[in-house]
Amino acid sequence: MTQGIPPERLTDDDLRRELRHLHDTRHGTVLGGTASALRTHTVRMLELEQEFLRRFPDEGTPDPRRTRRGSRLEARRNDTTPGDH
Repeated sequence: MTQGIPPERLTDDDLRRELRHLHDTRHGTVLGGTASALRTHTVRMLELEQEFLRRFPDEGTPDPRRTRRGSRLEARRNDTTPGDH
């Protein structure tokens, strides 16, 4: 069951603020929250993240250097070892 305003009804600014708040409080919930609090936090966080990615798909695209393929390509470009090219 959803707690709070359904994500699809939040304004863009409210969605960003709510998501930021949940990300900011995640560590504390994991370390000090009850099992129920962690479950509730996780469900809400996933709802907000899914809505965020639905509205802003380009913002959810990873930086190519953070993927395995991109990281390998970057390493090859920066490799200055003689004879390996």
